[in-house]
Amino acid sequence: MAKVVKQTELKARPAEQPFKYPLERPFVEPDWRRFAGWKDVTTEQWESALWQRQNSVKNLKDLAKVLGPRLSEDVVKEIERDQAERATMSILIPPQMINTMDETDLRGDPVRRYMLPFFSERHQEWPNHPLASRDSLHESDMWAVEGLTHRYPTKVLAEMLATCPQYCGHCTRMDLVGNNTAQVTKHAFGAQPEKRWEAMLGYLRSNKTIRDVVVSGGDVANLPIAKLEWFVSRLLDIENIRDIRLATKGLMGIPQHFLQDEVRAGLSRIAKKAWERGVDVAVHTHVNHARQVTPLVRRAVLGLLEMGFRDVRNQGVMLRGVNSTPKDLLELCFTLLDHGKIMPYYFYMCDIIPNSEHWRLSVREAKQLQHDIMGYMPGFATPRVTCDVPFVGKRWIHQFAEYDTVKGVSYWTKNYRTSIEAGDPEALNRRYEYYDPVYTLPPEGQEYWRRRMAGTAKA
Repeated sequence: MAKVVKQTELKARPAEQPFKYPLERPFVEPDWRRFAGWKDVTTEQWESALWQRQNSVKNLKDLAKVLGPRLSEDVVKEIERDQAERATMSILIPPQMINTMDETDLRGDPVRRYMLPFFSERHQEWPNHPLASRDSLHESDMWAVEGLTHRYPTKVLAEMLATCPQYCGHCTRMDLVGNNTAQVTKHAFGAQPEKRWEAMLGYLRSNKTIRDVVVSGGDVANLPIAKLEWFVSRLLDIENIRDIRLATKGLMGIPQHFLQDEVRAGLSRIAKKAWERGVDVAVHTHVNHARQVTPLVRRAVLGLLEMGFRDVRNQGVMLRGVNSTPKDLLELCFTLLDHGKIMPYYFYMCDIIPNSEHWRLSVREAKQLQHDIMGYMPGFATPRVTCDVPFVGKRWIHQFAEYDTVKGVSYWTKNYRTSIEAGDPEALNRRYEYYDPVYTLPPEGQEYWRRRMAGTAKA
């Protein structure tokens, strides 16, 4: 007699989740003709990199031409005062980026919030952390040659130039990159570009411990493709170099650059030579909000992947009011992955540079965000929330050794020496500090920093 097997009751059911998938935002190129200044701009013009650069917004007068009556007097006053009293970066925004803003609600728009900061958005008591510094990561202190930061044992950062197609308000390299502002006279490279680049290559040839080079700036989208190809090709000739990453926010800010025939041809030759050498070449970009991923960005990314680039990865920055909620962060990650074909990779804490406090999150808040986005995306596409600790480097947000949540000081350890600690026997035993925004602290923590600034509290 056959044994009767009782069927197991299936209990799993779709459950209501804090974040709902699939994405609801339509994946379309916003119609730029809705702007008064671009109502007659053709598709051919819009998709021209030259037109994008020539028509980038560089000041309030340019912005007024584009927005017309949408630019209210109160918004003008906000930006004008911020540029005069707080901004560490001058205004430079390609039309492509302006087109991802909501001109009907500029005050609430997340892209505007970090590209065109308002004076009233800067924290009034704490616009700076008391220990903020221009080069908060001390990159220039670790230059092996001018512009080549040797911070990690096997990796270097090559800053090829000091300009970008767009200037972000929170730029971590505000010390060097871009035009002078009323608050910041920028530093400048001393040597001519070609001499600096040759010196970088010479150092890399002589130092066999280095396998990984980030080619950055500034932004490689501002480097003529012939110059970029020349430099990367010579990197590929160095036997110990196994990974090359090209860093460009311009892939999102001005994707038209990467759709030009000459640029595509140069990048294709780079990818071909890398393949022949068995070297991985990838592109790292910087997208902070889902609205900035458009079909033109996707086209540029697909072109790179078809050429043979190993990957296109996103290194966003966590910014309050831009992507600082689980919903905003997950929407951005899914949009990158599903529509942009860009791998979510890192979300950095905003660095402790002057006048950045209103954007910065505390370690506690960032740790909670990492928790809240887990489980939604494939593991390989779940970004790591990362704290770039001065004199230490990148650490996952939970890796602090100790955390004083009252004073907002987290303590971190390290397992290697930077290039300036070669003779420091205590480098691997020391604890290194990272500071939360003061306004996120409890009242007693804020009072501690007030007394410390006044010189009446011990460090």
